[in-house]
Amino acid sequence: MVSSAEMLAAFRELSNSKQLDRTELYGLLQDGFMAALAKKYGPTVQAEVEIDDAKGEIRITVLKTVVETVEDAAREISIEEAKLFDEGFEAGDVMEEPLDVGVFGRAAIQAAKQRIIQRVREGERTKIRDEFASRVGDLLSGEIQQIERGKLVVMLNKFREAEAIIPYREQNHREHFHQGEPIRAVLKRVEETPKGPRLILSRADGLFVKALFKLEVPEIQQNIVEIRATAREVGSRTKIAVFSRDDSIDPVGACVGLKGSRVQTVVNELGGERIDIVPWSSDPERFAKLALAPAKVARVFSDGVSKTIQAVVDEDQLSLAIGRNGQNVRLASELTGWKIDLYSSREWLEKGGGEQLFAPLPGEVESDEAADVPLSELAGMHPATVAVLNEAGYRTLNDIIDLEKDDFLRMAGIAPEEADRIISLLDELTMDETTPDDAKPQSAGGGAG
Repeated sequence: MVSSAEMLAAFRELSNSKQLDRTELYGLLQDGFMAALAKKYGPTVQAEVEIDDAKGEIRITVLKTVVETVEDAAREISIEEAKLFDEGFEAGDVMEEPLDVGVFGRAAIQAAKQRIIQRVREGERTKIRDEFASRVGDLLSGEIQQIERGKLVVMLNKFREAEAIIPYREQNHREHFHQGEPIRAVLKRVEETPKGPRLILSRADGLFVKALFKLEVPEIQQNIVEIRATAREVGSRTKIAVFSRDDSIDPVGACVGLKGSRVQTVVNELGGERIDIVPWSSDPERFAKLALAPAKVARVFSDGVSKTIQAVVDEDQLSLAIGRNGQNVRLASELTGWKIDLYSSREWLEKGGGEQLFAPLPGEVESDEAADVPLSELAGMHPATVAVLNEAGYRTLNDIIDLEKDDFLRMAGIAPEEADRIISLLDELTMDETTPDDAKPQSAGGGAG
């Protein structure tokens, strides 16, 4: 026979392994005994289950109503049978029959234990759904528990019982992780399976970049700055479009941070992936022009029906606008949600474009500043270098276009190698289209494919 003390000890061990508090355990234990009683007496049985933790006792009392004619033996007892226990019983009385827990036997106790484990699992599943249903887009951290058939199984730091995986398609394949290593990823969705909810994490989705910036940029946490759109080719390049609800705060500058510290932290987490930060605009033509940075765009024309943008760039800007293997225009199109067709100024004129190519867009000032490009949007310009130049008062391409190497060397934080690289970049951006191809310097970020 199993004693009450042995039984309580076994269930306490179960509560410790499942991280249950005593109140929750005893509630589940009472449910388990009621299930065992229902199996022994019938589904309508009535009973009281008391657990005395101090004495290590479990007291079970079966309650039966005294009746003249028994219709439900599970909850009723005849007057004749009740009087065998006490002559004073009358119809309508309730007889209390103490029951020794040992009568259940080990099989019944095991069944109760399994029922408790089942209830615990159901509770865990509900907790996981409640915890993570509204957290899609949040950054989660944990440890790689297992690597199986290409997917990473992650044990989360703050919710260890949750099943979390990073599928192969949600990984950056330039990264290599090993079992036991710490890892961060964004929650992409909660997936229902026969075993309960499963958390699908990602390091390849644009949501991961957004989550990293939210961690690094207080203005995003405070909902002053918002990332309105993202476009990403994982492991290579990402474009984000940012918007500020406060006119006094520059959203691009907030994301770049002092001396490029904020964006550099994100770049490091992404393994050196390049990030372009551009201002968001509700005007699709203006947004497309900004999204094609660092290329200077002469004119853009939109067709709202087909959601197509025709962008015209000068000859020396075409390869910059296209990007390596078409990457820049492809990401710009994804960022804006519009199909972007690129034309050189020569192609546009041959096509019959009659409008003045370099006329300013509505609301823009007709000057050199209309085609000027912020330093943060220049391809190949490191965020840390941009921050140094900004501190020195240089914020756009036109501001530095005429500077010499010595001018850059006088700025604290710019080494001779970096000064040479900036001069090389400026030479490429300002090279006359008649210059022979073999005389043109190569950008550190690569040219168009």
